[in-house]
Amino acid sequence: MKKNLNYNSCGREEATPKAYSFAEATGPVSYTLTNDYLFRAVFQSNQKALKGLLCALLHLNPDDIKSLVIQNPIEIGDTIEAKDFMFDIKLVLNDTTIVNIELQVANERNWPERSLSYLCRSFDNLEKGQVYKTVKTAIHIGILNFDVFSESPEFYAAYKVSNVKTHKIYSDKFILYVLNLNRSELATEEDRKYDIDCWAQLFKATDWEEIKMLAKKNSAIVEAANAMYDFTADSVIREHCLMREEFQRRQLERAMWEKELEEKIAQSEDILAKTEDKLTQTEDKLTQTEDKLTQANEEIERLQAELAELKNKTAYPY
Repeated sequence: MKKNLNYNSCGREEATPKAYSFAEATGPVSYTLTNDYLFRAVFQSNQKALKGLLCALLHLNPDDIKSLVIQNPIEIGDTIEAKDFMFDIKLVLNDTTIVNIELQVANERNWPERSLSYLCRSFDNLEKGQVYKTVKTAIHIGILNFDVFSESPEFYAAYKVSNVKTHKIYSDKFILYVLNLNRSELATEEDRKYDIDCWAQLFKATDWEEIKMLAKKNSAIVEAANAMYDFTADSVIREHCLMREEFQRRQLERAMWEKELEEKIAQSEDILAKTEDKLTQTEDKLTQTEDKLTQANEEIERLQAELAELKNKTAYPY
């Protein structure tokens, strides 16, 4: 029997009963939300799910969001080429803020430069005749499957331009957020307060039982799960997801190959540097030896000259 789920304004469950198509689903999911085609299809088609994700990531209340306009919609079911995924979702929030949400599985080791490049393009949003004060806030949200900075991993991080001495924020209109799907154990109390850890688990969830457990905590996750179920039940959508999965696999293989190549190059450069250092040391020793030989030869010549002079004095004492 299907039941309704009722939630309060924060997305938390208040009572049970209502029914969704994924309620009877069991076993593994066909594709997870780390598949960028499924990700884009789910959040483009269901504004409640998108609104819930934004509320979590931007620490907003649902009532704070008056309008969401997606600027790069896709026709669900159409084939999407790699070049069309520069931004997974680009939207205008409340007509005042441009938000890019980008899902990236493969670590191409260029995320800081790449995200800044995208953010700068979005920040340059003034129309002819508009004054600088009216520039829209630009936000880039990266949902990643890897550490940006391996030496200091974080679950969810925010970056703003600030004074290096006083840490004064230069502007609140230029912001980068990074969600690391692999670091849920580092979630803070604030992250958990906004269910960001639940959303991260949803992206990585591989079976319907896990998704159903997450859906009990948040109404927007219910909407996302329902859209996931509907799309993955469609053979055409599954085919496009498979194409994107194969593309992502090639990306990962390429990233791994590039990393191995860079490591081998680094090792070779290290060996070369050590060899050059040893050669320099050998050359220094050779130079020192040559200097000593020169000094020895000079000393021999001096002694030979003294000996010759001594012989002359002995042969001709007068």
